[in-house]
Amino acid sequence: MNRASRPRAKALLASCACGWRGAAEYPLDWDAIGDEPLYEADVDLTGPLADWNGHLSLVRDKAAPLPEPVAALLVEIAEQLTATTADAPLAALRAAGVLERIAARIAREAACAVSDAGLSAETVATGLGTTRSKALMLLLTAQDG
Repeated sequence: MNRASRPRAKALLASCACGWRGAAEYPLDWDAIGDEPLYEADVDLTGPLADWNGHLSLVRDKAAPLPEPVAALLVEIAEQLTATTADAPLAALRAAGVLERIAARIAREAACAVSDAGLSAETVATGLGTTRSKALMLLLTAQDG
């Protein structure tokens, strides 16, 4: 089947892995796009990206907030490890391994606390800012680790 006979989308619509779909449609001008594949065309993505970013803002607003000292510490760790990677990549890799072990231990403890609290999968997903299935996978992986 050649490209000219393939069905073409009439519009762009923002969407998310959680199942959310944007309400606004952004028409595509195939006369201007021509035969170029859509991913290579100079298409204005401002509208769909704004819709998606708005959705992400709402998801973040509903998610469990990180305490400010923890958020600041995570930013500092990321900055320090980035700098260390440039100067001493083996040290940065070692530090990443230490962080993984710490994260796995804390995740196990937190997952057990969440399970003991009897929170629904939907509540956990909202609190983590992710989908129900990803939240369940995170909980199961953390508890199993």
